Amino acid sequence: MGERSLAGVAFVTAVTALAAAWWFVWRTDDALVVYCAHDAVFAESILRDFERETGHRVAIRFDTEATKSLGLTELIRREREHPRADVFWNNQALGTMQLAREGLLEPYRGAGWSRMVPQWRDPDARWVGFGARLRVWIVRADRIADADAAARAFAERPDRAAIAKPRFGTTLTHFAARWHARGADATAAWLDDWRARGGRVVAGNAVVRDVVVSGACDVGWTDTDDASVALEAGAPIAMYPLTVGGRVVCIPNTVAIVRGTRRRAAAEALVDYLASAAVEVALAHGRARQVPLGPTGDASIPAVVERLRDWCARGAVDLHALVDARLACLEHLGDEDAR
Repeated sequence: MGERSLAGVAFVTAVTALAAAWWFVWRTDDALVVYCAHDAVFAESILRDFERETGHRVAIRFDTEATKSLGLTELIRREREHPRADVFWNNQALGTMQLAREGLLEPYRGAGWSRMVPQWRDPDARWVGFGARLRVWIVRADRIADADAAARAFAERPDRAAIAKPRFGTTLTHFAARWHARGADATAAWLDDWRARGGRVVAGNAVVRDVVVSGACDVGWTDTDDASVALEAGAPIAMYPLTVGGRVVCIPNTVAIVRGTRRRAAAEALVDYLASAAVEVALAHGRARQVPLGPTGDASIPAVVERLRDWCARGAVDLHALVDARLACLEHLGDEDAR
């Protein structure tokens, strides 16, 4: 083994030791351990506000852009016998639903769960949704005029179109909806054909946004949070709702208490905090422009978010029906990096 290889091994060993020590500190102090799949730029300030307002200290482990939500979902599954997380803030629902099905989440019927409408919460109170994103067409506004034109361009010129890796994050939810509505064979065949004709599969939804903003692609699939950031920066783009079976793909954040928490009171406090009207309004006003799913009273909501909320209110895909489709998609897709 050469000097560089030995140095690499030493570096990995040192990082692993530091990570283990870090976790040891976390698990022996009073900090509430939160696994958070939502982007740090949007989520961290809310969690720090919770610290200041409640006095409960929080230690956060964020996910990566490339493995959005799937990475932390799988980590909770691997740690089931010795859980490290107390609370899971997921930025989509299907992975959370799978953890609930496997008995890895604890029920809690608190103020946050009670506030939320049934469509966006678990009937057994193992998770509650809040602050949603929608799947959208993102297009170059100077080249594509509406959603119908976006769909045609996506189908006819896949070499000028992009999606994020379908194995991860909200793109996985989107594929699960198609899988459920159109069937496994049709969905798998469509993806294989689209890719064979030059369709671009990139690392994440933010990359889809960037290749459309730059003009490298004319159209793509992304989320309203990524598209909103570009729109507010003055990028020459537009967004239109993506639908499956005539329904928009509306994907809430979810929050859940991980089975085995030793900080139950603090975990309950965070669930109620995140699923509150105040946090939903804050997320609506934030750069991600997320859509409130529960009642917000007479609170002011940005016009762009009201538009998104109207899209969602007209009819959203039933996420509760998609857990099995998600698992089937994962089995079919395998490791995208190997493709």
